[in-house]
Amino acid sequence: MSGLLPVAEALERILASVARPVEAERAGIAAAAGRTLAEPVAAQRTQPPFPASAMDGYAVRAADLDSVPARLRLVGTSAAGHGHAGRIGPGEAVRIFTGAPVPEGADAILIQEDAEAEGDSVIARERVAAGRFVRPAGLDFRAGEALLQAGDSLDARRLALAAAAGHGEVSVRRRPRVAILATGDELVAPGAPAAWDQIVASNALALAALARAAGAEPIDLGIAGDSLPALEDAIRRAREARADLFVTLGGASVGDHDLVQSALAREGLELGFWRVALRPGKPLMHGRLGEMLVIGLPGNPVSAIVCGMLFVVPAIRALLGDPRAGADRSEPAILGRALPRNDGRADYMRARLDTAPDRLPVAHPETRQDSSMLSVLGQAEALLVRPPHAPAAEAGESCRIIRLDRGIL
Repeated sequence: MSGLLPVAEALERILASVARPVEAERAGIAAAAGRTLAEPVAAQRTQPPFPASAMDGYAVRAADLDSVPARLRLVGTSAAGHGHAGRIGPGEAVRIFTGAPVPEGADAILIQEDAEAEGDSVIARERVAAGRFVRPAGLDFRAGEALLQAGDSLDARRLALAAAAGHGEVSVRRRPRVAILATGDELVAPGAPAAWDQIVASNALALAALARAAGAEPIDLGIAGDSLPALEDAIRRAREARADLFVTLGGASVGDHDLVQSALAREGLELGFWRVALRPGKPLMHGRLGEMLVIGLPGNPVSAIVCGMLFVVPAIRALLGDPRAGADRSEPAILGRALPRNDGRADYMRARLDTAPDRLPVAHPETRQDSSMLSVLGQAEALLVRPPHAPAAEAGESCRIIRLDRGIL
């Protein structure tokens, strides 16, 4: 469509406008959950640091069990944290527990179900091959091995890996400061009394949640009315907060009361673009105000949240140095009902999911797609992505979706 920027190009421009990631800082491993690595993480130790038993039983020499039943002399016990220091010789065994060091000389574990203890001896009822139920040293990782990359987000599994690799602290990016401003005379804060011609400002809460999940520190600038002085005051407060990203909600279009772009221009905004071939979310604005990145989102709540997922979250990830900031988060699915030909805008339709016999999700687009309807978005499980000028499609055809419960990272 004339004058509208394709979604992919809009995202590319936003990411290109991030001059550099935010600064790095050190964080204790216990406080690093949810943070983003500024440097790669390599193993400082080998895991396991010794051959370890994978089962409860007896550490043995496989050669001693060529013929069973076989009687072996018990010469000790190896438990986690209390290994058997001696070496076992021919005809000997050590009682061993899961995770414990395998004594020198042993090369297999006879599981306790296949053995019978008799005083100072154990009778093996089954043969066992060398290496059976033994985790070799370094099975998980070895000292010096690269484990995590810069830009990785430290979720539970990666945090555990860094800790197991011997790191008491890690180098992470500081949380980008994201100032969020709702605009409009019609808005009141959640829980405040609303006049008959007012609505509750919910968009800022949603964007703050998205920003926090992406690894940022949201800064709530409240609500600015439809006046240049109110908007200029909010811009001043965003600058004073040293925001890395300034997100405005509403007022970025061209109506008589849409003053956000004018206020930003008066403050020196370098406008990148302000209209995208997207539904919902055409009036999207992007630019820079000095060192501060600016993204102006539409006021309709569904538009604001969808654009937050598509553009604000990747911008935050770019500020955190994530090389996958602009990665495609969509996945294949099957269309649950027929759809007409699409126009020149990419469509992100709210959809419910179920599972087809071949295990691919089936996306059922909601019949109501109005960008003001949070009830529809709240019940949806995915966004059904339709490219510009997509031809009419029948139920059962392939499509792509972005799951709303995992479309951020």
